[in-house]
Amino acid sequence: GTIHLFRKSQRSLVGKLTHEFRLVAADRRSWKILLFGAINLICIGFLLMWCSSTNSIALTAYTYLTIFDLFSLVTCLISYWVMMKKPSPVYSFGFERFEVLAVFASTVLAQLGALFILKESAERFLEQPEIHTGRLLVGTFVALFFNLFTMLSIKNKPFAYVSEAASTSWLQEHVADLSRSICGIIPGLSSIFLPRMNPFVLIDIAGALALCITYMLIEINNYFAVDTASAIAIALMTFGTMYPMSVYSGKVLLQTTPPHVIGQLDKLLREVSTLDGVLEVRNEHFWTLGFGTLAGSVHVRIRRDANEQMVLAHVTNRLYTLVSTLTVQIFKDDWIRPTLSSVPIANNILNLSDHHIIPMPSLKAADNLNPVTSTPAKPSSPPPEFAFNTPGKNVSPVILLNTQTKPYGLGINHGSAPYSSVLNQGLGIPGVGATQGFRTGFANVPSRYGTNARGQPRP
Repeated sequence: GTIHLFRKSQRSLVGKLTHEFRLVAADRRSWKILLFGAINLICIGFLLMWCSSTNSIALTAYTYLTIFDLFSLVTCLISYWVMMKKPSPVYSFGFERFEVLAVFASTVLAQLGALFILKESAERFLEQPEIHTGRLLVGTFVALFFNLFTMLSIKNKPFAYVSEAASTSWLQEHVADLSRSICGIIPGLSSIFLPRMNPFVLIDIAGALALCITYMLIEINNYFAVDTASAIAIALMTFGTMYPMSVYSGKVLLQTTPPHVIGQLDKLLREVSTLDGVLEVRNEHFWTLGFGTLAGSVHVRIRRDANEQMVLAHVTNRLYTLVSTLTVQIFKDDWIRPTLSSVPIANNILNLSDHHIIPMPSLKAADNLNPVTSTPAKPSSPPPEFAFNTPGKNVSPVILLNTQTKPYGLGINHGSAPYSSVLNQGLGIPGVGATQGFRTGFANVPSRYGTNARGQPRP
């Protein structure tokens, strides 16, 4: 093959990941995230060892929240990487959907961990093991401190947007009801409890509270089953908190239109349709490209005398207030004349010499015909009502293709048929052949006008 001397070598997948990681690590904002990631790994290692020593599945369920914090830190790194990257020919809309995919994957993995805890808890109800509380409380406070410190110290843009845009979880709704009851008694706490609480902080506090209750009940009554009940409660809280975020990010990946902007989009499209020169707005499609970024495309039909650039500027100016990435296609109105026939006609149908025309058989005897007009004679008695005795009313002539061999094998008639043969085929007889406007088509009609049936000249 051809030898390319100066062709660049293709990088492997590991080489590409290393190059992108160096690009992210070059930003000083990433150092803080990398430091928290390293501490998170150390904390996860200690927590897993304490889960094994205490034999507590509730602490294991709470440790999964620390693992989710590691996923959130990776998502924050991906968000920084997206900000550095520019659109390419392959990714013409940019790389914003990568952080949407990272949020979706993190929340789905957290829900899978919750399902695993539910399965293990169901097995423990059948045979409850003994729980050691030596490091149970220590692990709880270590995990709680690190989770809250990570959530409040790192500004995670993707998860902050999703937690505000997604629907509230059942845990948030119950806490909101409780907060309204407390604020009804102590109005001064309304600025703290009434706003929508952060779901991640809420689940961290609720999980730690469940573990503290577990520790007290085991220490007082040796009630080991409460550890399994706390694990189920933490798993359900985790699933209920992550599910609305998974649904929201999944809808973004499916390129659906956000429900809260549908009314604004309809209003803008009505304004665009009333612009000067605009006849029609159609094929509009708007979708969420990333978190807080709306993309769309629309076709605008304008008058033939309208200025395309002027209409494009006005349409873009109206829609750009809501749609940041917009594609507008302008086309002028065109008068389209309807075609006479929508079905093509075969070429061999136009050549009359390529067909044999079979006349219709006579339906009456020859003595019932009028020799002058070649139409059936009227009966002596009137026919019954709606009984029209019209020969050939429902019979149409049959056309058969000529199977004779043509010159050159192309099926084209290169010669002209003699005039006598045309008359013999019925083309010169009124009512027979190509002329189908007559009601009758009999072969014994006189071939010349001005003669009667006996061949004598008519007076």
